[in-house]
Amino acid sequence: MKFLGIGLVILAAICWGISGGIADILMSKGWDPIVISLYRGAVGFICFLPWYLFHFRQNLSYSTRFYIWSLLAGLGVAGNFTFYFLSIQASSIAVAATLMYTAPLFVLLISFLFRIERPTWFKWACIAGIIIGIILLTGAYNIESLSVSFLGITMGLASGLSYALFIFGFKKASSIGKPQTTLTIAFFSLCLILFLITDKNEAASVVTSSDIGWFLLLGILGAGISFIFYVIGIRKTSPSTASMVAMVEPVTASVFGVLLLGDHLGLIQILGMVLILGTVTLLSVKQAG
Repeated sequence: MKFLGIGLVILAAICWGISGGIADILMSKGWDPIVISLYRGAVGFICFLPWYLFHFRQNLSYSTRFYIWSLLAGLGVAGNFTFYFLSIQASSIAVAATLMYTAPLFVLLISFLFRIERPTWFKWACIAGIIIGIILLTGAYNIESLSVSFLGITMGLASGLSYALFIFGFKKASSIGKPQTTLTIAFFSLCLILFLITDKNEAASVVTSSDIGWFLLLGILGAGISFIFYVIGIRKTSPSTASMVAMVEPVTASVFGVLLLGDHLGLIQILGMVLILGTVTLLSVKQAG
C-alpha cells in the first residue's frame, strides 16, 4: 500500500509530461500560453465538477482551513502552468524546465523549515541526482547554446515556487476534505484567475478552431486524469517524495518529443534520463520499504 501513493504520483507526472508535449504543439501553432493554461484548467474543472456534485452533501466541508489550502493549491497550479510557458517564451525550454524542476529543493527546504520532515543525506542526494539529470536531459549545461534572459529566469523560478505551493496546498487540503472537493475548488480558482488575465477574444476563438481537439486532450490528460491521480496519491506520500518522483515528467515529455515530434536524444540526454529514473526508482523503493 505504501507504493500506491508513489505510483499514483508517477502516473500523474507521466500525464503531465505528455500534456507538456501537447502544449508545445499548441504554442508552435501560435496560441498564447495563458489561453493554453486556461483551457487546460477549465477542461479539468469540467471533469471534477460532476464528481463533486454526485454526492454533494457528503463532499461539503465546513473547515475554513480546507478552503484556504484548496484556494492556495489552485493559485499554485495557475502559477505553475502560466509561468512555465512564459519562461519557455522568454528563454528556452531547457532553461524553463531546469528552473521549474528545482521545485523539490523548495519543497524540501520548506518541509525542513516548518519541521514537516526531517532532513536526511539520502533526500539531499536524491535532489542532487534529479537536478543533475534534468540539466543533462535539457542541455542546460551548454551555456553558449542557451537563450537566457532575466525574465525567463524569473518566470522559471516562479514556476518552481508555484509547483511547491500546489504540492503543499493539495497535501494539506486532501488531509482535511474529499479529493473531489479539493480539486473542484482549486480548479475553479485557477480558471477565475486565468480568465481575468487572458485575451478573451483568443480564448473564445479556441471553440471554433481546428485545434479544439488538442485543447480537450490537454485538459483531460494534463488536468482531469492527472490531478485525480495526484491528489489521491499525495495523501499517502510526503511532500518532498511527491515532488521528487514527479520528476519523471521531463523524461515523459522527452520521450513524447522523440516519438511524435521527431526530436532526437543524444547520449548525454539519455544519461540524464537514466539518472532521473534511477533516482526516482531508488527513492520509491526506499519509501515503500
